[in-house]
Amino acid sequence: MAHPAQLGLQNAASPIMEELIAFHDHALMIIFLISSLVLYIISLMLTTKLTHTSTMNAQEIEMIWTILPAIILIMIALPSLRILYMTDEFNKPYLTLKAIGHQWYWSYEYSDYEDLAFDSYIMPTYFLEPGEFRLLEVDNRTTLPMEADIRMLISSQDVLHSWAVPSLGVKADAIPGRLNQAMVASMRPGLFYGQCSEICGSNHSFMPIVLEFIYFQDFEVWASYLYIV
Repeated sequence: MAHPAQLGLQNAASPIMEELIAFHDHALMIIFLISSLVLYIISLMLTTKLTHTSTMNAQEIEMIWTILPAIILIMIALPSLRILYMTDEFNKPYLTLKAIGHQWYWSYEYSDYEDLAFDSYIMPTYFLEPGEFRLLEVDNRTTLPMEADIRMLISSQDVLHSWAVPSLGVKADAIPGRLNQAMVASMRPGLFYGQCSEICGSNHSFMPIVLEFIYFQDFEVWASYLYIV
């Protein structure tokens, strides 16, 4: 999760987030090189009065500064499109989880299990245990198996919401009357925090998301226990 004075992105916990961080670094390096080149040219123009007559009306230099930006745009667009298509791939998901946004909490339904659903509210400050995070902890964590593709179906019952977990590289709008789809996966167990990322009313800041990824066998025990209860 994020920490104070953090300058970069959160540590990746899913393959998609690793790809997004790599693309971020790739694009940032291109922007840095372009900015350095432009700054260098501006400094030359301001510090020297010499001009080269052959560059005042030359077709060669015009072709270079027309073709070079197109090549740079292609270098940025191709990795971006690759990641965009990767986020839309759904190859035999292990289970389907439906997240429904409300003002101002989330409700979850495990579609592969009968009558396995619950609401997830923010944890009041006076109920927090030592080590838990204020404004990020919930009363019912969403438990999922690690190293498995989870299909998320995201919708809303009242206004626009947005279901986002940065460390997993997932952000999907929750729209009333419409189901949006996203793929969630984690390569390691742990707790991953997110929040509603669409201004949805006065308590928009108070509907966090907590995903707890555990091992397969532990998830089956958890699901069977809740099913019996």
